[in-house]
Amino acid sequence: MTEAPTTHREVILTENQWTARRDRHRHEVDELLAAHLRRRASHEKHPVHDFLFTYYNHRPAQLRRWHPGFGTVLLGADREYRHHPAYERVVVDGTPGVRVSSATLEHRSATVGFIAELLTRTGARTAQFGCFGLHEWAMVYRTSSDDVRHSAVPLRLGHAGTDAVVESMQLRCSHYDAYRFFTPDAAPRNIEPLTRDDQLDREQPGCLHAGMDLYKWAYKLSPLVDSDLLLRCFRHAAATRELDMRASPYDLSDYGYSPITIETAAGRAQYVREQSALTSRAADLRQDLLERCTALRARRTDVRP
Repeated sequence: MTEAPTTHREVILTENQWTARRDRHRHEVDELLAAHLRRRASHEKHPVHDFLFTYYNHRPAQLRRWHPGFGTVLLGADREYRHHPAYERVVVDGTPGVRVSSATLEHRSATVGFIAELLTRTGARTAQFGCFGLHEWAMVYRTSSDDVRHSAVPLRLGHAGTDAVVESMQLRCSHYDAYRFFTPDAAPRNIEPLTRDDQLDREQPGCLHAGMDLYKWAYKLSPLVDSDLLLRCFRHAAATRELDMRASPYDLSDYGYSPITIETAAGRAQYVREQSALTSRAADLRQDLLERCTALRARRTDVRP
């Protein structure tokens, strides 16, 4: 074992302190995921919430696992984190504990750098609010019933009505990971083609998916970032997914969701209001996550041999 550093950057939590935080985190996650886990046990699909565990590949058990983030020592946690590959065992004044290792930070440094760059460039752009959630419509444009992504849920306006909405407005998607699911007939209708290579040049803060993806970036940095921030990003992703699907072409009334009728002027205005509110929340999360990345990059310089 090695002696833990005692610089001003190091946070040391007693066993009572960190177990209280861990238990609070587990309780919050259990409440959030109870309905999802019940549905999963009975093989029941949900067209809105399943996305958070299918498109995003962070499993419920991983979300439930609490991490303090890099730079925090957990005293008395040797047994609980002993076999976690990202942690190392330490001793502080004769008391054993664990912390996320500097080797983990070094190994993930490229990921930290990419995410920091993406967050910085996204946040620096002016938010755009002219897409009206048409990406979901573009994903079913000119498809047959067998090709619809959520085939168990009817299209609110039917196939012809859905196609007519897409043809009545300019597609203005700026998010590659939505654009790549456009149908072959819809993709050329976007205001510009998107590729993975130009993601850093296209992401903008008004995009709902850019806000949802803050959850992805947070869990890709886990356990280097704290689970409190990860859970905040998950909550935001869940709220954003609901707006995303309420503005979609699907009839989700059986699931308790009222539609946002973006084919009307009133519906588009409602969408922009709710999109703007979520954009403000995403900006705070983006800044918090960027600050974690900045701190990690500074700490990597400190701990590098």
